[in-house]
Amino acid sequence: MSEKEAIEQSDTPITAQSLASDLRTLGVERGDILLIHSSLSALGWVCGGAPAVIDALRDVVTEKGTLVMPTHTGYTDPADWSNPPVPDEWEENIRESMPPYRPAVTPTRGMGVIPECFRTYPETLRSDHPAVSFAAWGAAAESIVTDHALDYNLGENSPLARVYEHDGSVLLLGVGHDGNTSLHLAEHRAAIAKATVENGGPILDDGERIWAEYETIEERTDDFAELGADFEQTREVMSGTVGTATATLMNQRKLVDFAVEWFETNRQ
Repeated sequence: MSEKEAIEQSDTPITAQSLASDLRTLGVERGDILLIHSSLSALGWVCGGAPAVIDALRDVVTEKGTLVMPTHTGYTDPADWSNPPVPDEWEENIRESMPPYRPAVTPTRGMGVIPECFRTYPETLRSDHPAVSFAAWGAAAESIVTDHALDYNLGENSPLARVYEHDGSVLLLGVGHDGNTSLHLAEHRAAIAKATVENGGPILDDGERIWAEYETIEERTDDFAELGADFEQTREVMSGTVGTATATLMNQRKLVDFAVEWFETNRQ
């Protein structure tokens, strides 16, 4: 959505204050732990852009709560790149020369402007995985992003599992379940056939750049929207409008437990 279209779809400017009011009406409360997926353009014309959204979220949950966002980078093996692919003869050069992942420096890729802005906020911490990092701010931030494993990076040793342990919630702001990363945790936990894939990325090891290789499961998202729709039929969600966007708030533990059973029933 262009800025002109956002203005045309908004009756009044969307502000940090109005967003905070909408979030409280939706059910977000002081002290909540929120794993957030978002689209700035879906919220309407936001006065101040992404910082206004982050300010509103911080204002509502306060320092007693915690905000978590995926800050993935695309720092993966170039042999697997498809959007766009690179010539085969480039791959080794890329592996040797790509700058190392650094939590404070490396930008997000394909995550949207809100997570990209959020990772730069004061007192925001970011996990160490070169490809699928998460950033967090608030009371539980350190416990959520620390010790993010290279292997099986959206499984038991990931920020997703730490949010589950903290009994946090998932907040979808103008986006659907197709990008709901908590469903990857359910993929790891489900008793279904899972292929293992090898990958890698550049990291710093004692200050030296190395290409770190790791393995994980072959993840899918093609059935996430269907799964999410089925979960919403259980009425375990709170839905409303934040800005001009459809927003959905749900308990992550209930979502993941439901998704584990769903995958075991529906995935071949």
